[in-house]
Amino acid sequence: MRKQRIVVKIGSSSLTNDKGEIDQQKLNDHIHALAALREANHEVILVSSGAVAAGFRRLGYSSRPVTLKGKQAAAAVGQSLLIQTYMEKFSVYGITAAQLLLTRDDFSNRERYRNAYATMTELLERGILPIINENDTVSIEELTFGDNDMLSALVSGFIHADQLIILTDINGIYSGNPRTNSSAVKYDFLDEIPNEMIEAAGTSGSKVGTGGMKSKLMAAKTATMIGVPVFIGHGNGHDKLLQVLQGSGDGTYIAGHAKEHINTRKQWIAIHSESMGKLYVDKGAEEAISHHGSSLLSAGVLRISGTFEKGDVVQVYGIHELLGKGEICCSSVELQKAIEDHMENERITPSIEAIHRDGWVSVQKIGEELS
Repeated sequence: MRKQRIVVKIGSSSLTNDKGEIDQQKLNDHIHALAALREANHEVILVSSGAVAAGFRRLGYSSRPVTLKGKQAAAAVGQSLLIQTYMEKFSVYGITAAQLLLTRDDFSNRERYRNAYATMTELLERGILPIINENDTVSIEELTFGDNDMLSALVSGFIHADQLIILTDINGIYSGNPRTNSSAVKYDFLDEIPNEMIEAAGTSGSKVGTGGMKSKLMAAKTATMIGVPVFIGHGNGHDKLLQVLQGSGDGTYIAGHAKEHINTRKQWIAIHSESMGKLYVDKGAEEAISHHGSSLLSAGVLRISGTFEKGDVVQVYGIHELLGKGEICCSSVELQKAIEDHMENERITPSIEAIHRDGWVSVQKIGEELS
């Protein structure tokens, strides 16, 4: 089997017991399976939940806290317990682990996005196993991922993983809830995740977790749109993750839609960046950027909306609909002047480049991530 870069997401329900404490038997099973991946010469990135679940008992809570301050306090206690346990257990296999705590802002802020990517690639090149979790202790609700399912999808995309494995307490995706519907049918393979399936899925299925099948489907849809195939399921034993790579995992496989990975820069533009303005283009420009891989020139821009500077990201609209997003090569003042000059003297006024094709991502390329 060829060497692959694998992101494994382990949720709280797969790490803890009913009391919310770390279940050593479950944890040991995961550690053995992750070590087996490394032994098979694969690169491994672990996205692990469990900080809040591991810490709330130490604070005197009888169950998982529901307030933001309670969750953050529990995470502050639990994160150190969790990472210490991981590092001790991985060291038995000669594996050095590193902790990365991320927030939404680490993805939306371009410089921090680049830094996170550089750090992670350096760790992988040096044979370190990154363990990633959301920085629950400082995140505000509006800037959280909501759960680590989406975090694992975004990480798998920007690190250009070959496979995202989401381990959960249900062995795959079903046509209904298998716990309450005996006629629910399991899907062994899905070519895509329809919106109807996401809408019909339930929310949190665990007392100690924040996600549920809905969040896993949303994460899988995001990952597959940027070229990463996904497995959702579970398993037991040292070989459970290797079995997933061999196609015999106990769960559901979802195909990656993109023919190739979308590069890190374009992922940031498409998914994480904030649009600072809008451009409205004519039919010729729409055809050029959507179907011929051309850059967008000022001559094709009919009008602009918003104030932006060079390097900002803007949305581009055609005659009828949103076409995509791109990194602007000039300020709104410069572009407006170029548009006016061109309208006054079309024959002799040269166009300026508004968006270079290397900084452009179309709606079609990344599906609904731009909506």
